[in-house]
Amino acid sequence: MRVRSMTNSDASRVIAIYGQAIKSGHATFQEDAGTWESWDQGHLAECRLVACDDQDIVVGWAGLSGVSNRCVYRGIAEISVYVDPDCQGQGVGKLLLAALIKASEEQGIWSLEAGIFPENEASLALHHALGFETVGRKRGLGRMAYGPLAGQWRDVMLLQRRSQVVGVD
Repeated sequence: MRVRSMTNSDASRVIAIYGQAIKSGHATFQEDAGTWESWDQGHLAECRLVACDDQDIVVGWAGLSGVSNRCVYRGIAEISVYVDPDCQGQGVGKLLLAALIKASEEQGIWSLEAGIFPENEASLALHHALGFETVGRKRGLGRMAYGPLAGQWRDVMLLQRRSQVVGVD
């Protein structure tokens, strides 16, 4: 398994993996994966990574989104990490998240945030293992519009990782 920078040629696999995660009902409030163009516009140009198997097939991806246009928040980003369901439990997520942390610090980002459904225990454990801490719970943040939990209000755990490298002076 190796991690490399994402390219436009990875678009179909990135969208497909995102679509598979959406079907789980524990990844996002978003109902469909959308298009590469919408994905591209919603993520920062920096820190776009994919994990590939030994045949260079994308099996997971990671990226960052801005949290605000205000200059004081320029060093804060929200993370996204998604792994093909057939490859989960093999360390792909940990490899991607560790690489994303390193890449974000190289870009001067001092704080990473993640919003995770509390039922997604594997994702919570992964983030905690890589230095994220739970800083809050947003109760009834949104109502699911699809899947087995359609119509239910969902909580979201807010996790944060403060860099020990960037902005520590």
